Amino acid sequence: MSATPKWTRRQVIKAGLVVGTGAFLTKEGVHAWVHRELPWDPAKEAGFSSQVFVGSASNYSVNLSGILLQGFHELGVKKEELLGKTILLKPNLVEPQRTEEHINTHPLMVRAAIEAFLHLGAAKVLVAEGSGHRRDSADVLEASGLGEVLREDRITYTDLNYETGYRALNLGACTGLATLTLPELFKRVDWIVSMPKLKTHHWAGVTLSMKNLFGVLPGIYYGWPKNVLHYAGVQNSILDLTATVKPHFSIVDGIVGMEGDGPIMGTAKDAGVVVMGRNPVSVDATAARLMMIDPAKVSYLKRASGWLGPIGLERIEQRGENPASVGREFQLVEKFDAMRGIRLK
Repeated sequence: MSATPKWTRRQVIKAGLVVGTGAFLTKEGVHAWVHRELPWDPAKEAGFSSQVFVGSASNYSVNLSGILLQGFHELGVKKEELLGKTILLKPNLVEPQRTEEHINTHPLMVRAAIEAFLHLGAAKVLVAEGSGHRRDSADVLEASGLGEVLREDRITYTDLNYETGYRALNLGACTGLATLTLPELFKRVDWIVSMPKLKTHHWAGVTLSMKNLFGVLPGIYYGWPKNVLHYAGVQNSILDLTATVKPHFSIVDGIVGMEGDGPIMGTAKDAGVVVMGRNPVSVDATAARLMMIDPAKVSYLKRASGWLGPIGLERIEQRGENPASVGREFQLVEKFDAMRGIRLK
């Protein structure tokens, strides 16, 4: 890991707003990033349906890799698509808590994803995170129990907070930031998989696969807790990150979620679900419904609809469990604007 530059918060924010921060990306590099092939096309999602799989899992001791493989099958993800590919898993590691299953993406869910991707022919699976609340993601890695799992499985972990960045054109254009600084690691992987926890969020309403992308931006450029993004607006930043990063797949750990004052101070909620799909907007809309939250009332999901992906029931092909039959009502805190009036009627 490289040493952290001695930047002040003001310098970080100024760098992000004025020049987008980070190393210069060539015109050819920008073109390659913007036009890379993806299994979902934001420009077409308004008129086409998206598929989302909901699996049922009572606890973390069940055959999770089997559930994920069933989901891949239902969603048409085949060996030919993954053969020889390098997969980057981006879990949600917020606080160093091993005993509180509702805070971080569970280590056994990450292990299940590793096993499933390797089973389908992936050449390599990597795990990476850039925690927004802790300067040292490795501290959270160890305390959460994920470090032990990755050592046993011989999986490489990268602390994205200290990754050298390159500048990519901001394709969302919601924050006013001309570019976003992405980790160099992205150039060496084929698939980026967002693996969030199923949670409510005091500033965003819900935090799922789209919000989880805050953790891909290096803290050495964006500060802690990603100050540039908070200054530019959390909901605007969610949209910009989704449009620019274009994650290839999402796997939401909803076996034990968090309700109330998320993403840290909330309480555990047994939800017993795993949500999967190619399009992060549709995945998050389905996950919101499982929490008895109307995605059309969550600001950034409503704004993403018809642009980054569909959120309407008529545009989402539900596979696996019926969300209406396995959903659980998550507690909301009405004093937070983002949580007020978003309940699914």
